[in-house]
Amino acid sequence: RRERQRFVDKNGRCNVQHGNLGGESSRYLSDLFTTLVDLKWRWNLLIFLLTYTVAWLVMASMWWGIAYLRGDLHRAHDDAYSPCVANVYNFPSAFLFFIETEATIGYGHRYITERCPEGIVLFLFQSLLGSIVDAFLIGCMFIKMSQPKKRAETLMFSHTAVVSQRDGKLCLMFRVGNLRNSHMVSAQIRCKLIKSRQTPEGEFLPLDQCELDVGFGTGADQLFLVSPLTICHEINSKSPFFCLSQRSLRSEQFEIVVILEGIVETTGMTCQARTSYTEDEVLWGHRFLPVMSLEDGFFRVDYSQFHATFEVPTPPYSVKE
Repeated sequence: RRERQRFVDKNGRCNVQHGNLGGESSRYLSDLFTTLVDLKWRWNLLIFLLTYTVAWLVMASMWWGIAYLRGDLHRAHDDAYSPCVANVYNFPSAFLFFIETEATIGYGHRYITERCPEGIVLFLFQSLLGSIVDAFLIGCMFIKMSQPKKRAETLMFSHTAVVSQRDGKLCLMFRVGNLRNSHMVSAQIRCKLIKSRQTPEGEFLPLDQCELDVGFGTGADQLFLVSPLTICHEINSKSPFFCLSQRSLRSEQFEIVVILEGIVETTGMTCQARTSYTEDEVLWGHRFLPVMSLEDGFFRVDYSQFHATFEVPTPPYSVKE
């Protein structure tokens, strides 16, 4: 079959776009900090550069304006005259004075004199405004750099899911793995079945979500993810796949969304990785190849076999049948 539209891509990106927000778009501005953090890096850097550039030019213009209104520009080289800011005689020198003050460089050549109250007020305003802008923008950049989204790149999911028997029960299984030596603390996995259905009252639900039990009652959903694990969903009378058989699988349309959450050991931040499986990616009568082997004093994981499966004898009937 040709690939159909997914609700969640294999890389975890959700294919949902919000449109016609109307007045609700103002909510993004009310939470401006989160909006900036969620933007792409190129927009973050552009806003970062533009904000500082505009703030520097405006503040430098204000210092130049004070010198212009007081007549300091024409008498800057007069040793007998006491200007507002010493050695400010044009816009570049006013800009350099602002940068020296803002960055606390203090070369000592330009300084505010005590006979300029408006300059003292502007200096206090500049200090407060500079602290606010630095805290907001640098904090935003720091939060964006420290986000653990890239940690999800080293969490692997098998390309396909399989249906076969385990311990005499028909099960839906897929595999997860962690490529890094640093562990995922308190790792937990959840599964959602996305499928259209019609209620007895005639209401059509295009993307109805149903929970798939992957061991909530037994604690099997709490993972010790130091080596690849096979996650198992037992198909029983409570499972939405109770009537699924090998033949009906060919005509079904559903999507299984897998969500793996945990705390990154090195940073202590929560990380989430997602993937999905459509009906075309569920192999009936298959099992995953082993990837663990015992070497001299340690266990070795062969990730070249991580996605590999092989056929096993499996009844083609549903659990209900």
